[in-house]
Amino acid sequence: MAAIAMILKRSPYGDINAAEAVRHALGAVSFEMGVDLILADGGVLLAKKGQDDRGTGFTNLESTLKDCLDMGVSVYADTASLKAQRVAPNDLVEHVKTVGSKEIAGLLKEAKATMIF
Repeated sequence: MAAIAMILKRSPYGDINAAEAVRHALGAVSFEMGVDLILADGGVLLAKKGQDDRGTGFTNLESTLKDCLDMGVSVYADTASLKAQRVAPNDLVEHVKTVGSKEIAGLLKEAKATMIF
């Protein structure tokens, strides 16, 4: 059971929400908290391999997401959102799990706290 479920609904290159989500996830896991990072809607684009951030003015977050995974953050991508964003499961960063709405509901139910970005 995760202590914190973090939901990212916005794409990684349009505002600071994705950067804040991964920063908070890294901070929580560094304090040995369990973290589930749930990517939905445009947030699933954070997990796409080979992100092209040229011209966005934002820092590429792919390596930061990999750091989250390496430190023990569980990262989940919503299957319906992947389909809507035209991202295939094999286009995701390694170790990102694809889940449906039932699984996401279960993660949220079990979390002690929830943050939405």
